[in-house]
Amino acid sequence: MKRLLIAAVLAAASTTMGVTAQAKAPISGAALVQQQVAAYNRHDLDAFVDAYSEDVTIYRMQRAATQSSISGKAALREFYRTERFNRPGLRAQILHRTVLGNKIVDHERIFGLGAHPLEAVVVYAIEQQHIAAVWIFSPE
Repeated sequence: MKRLLIAAVLAAASTTMGVTAQAKAPISGAALVQQQVAAYNRHDLDAFVDAYSEDVTIYRMQRAATQSSISGKAALREFYRTERFNRPGLRAQILHRTVLGNKIVDHERIFGLGAHPLEAVVVYAIEQQHIAAVWIFSPE
């Protein structure tokens, strides 16, 4: 009887451990943004979009601060499919990264949008393991 009880406890423990090991582990905001940058550089649209929340909002700050440039995951996917990932030389280089709570601030150099690289400061807000909002500041 004692052996049967021990076997049942071990079986339950190993099942629980298996389920825990298969669950998606939490990821830091910086790691999430880095995964998104890597997907951007690979032009992997699915992995790139997966980093964002369903209701993501992206702001280009040279426009009116209250006007979003892209709103929602579907619009994000369409924009990057038709306007960015169709450019073979497109890639981003992170020059500097700062983490402040759930905000990740990157100084980025973007290649492949024109004859010369562009620089921007990009602020990512992380909520519930996804990028919920982005503010892009560029010198132009």
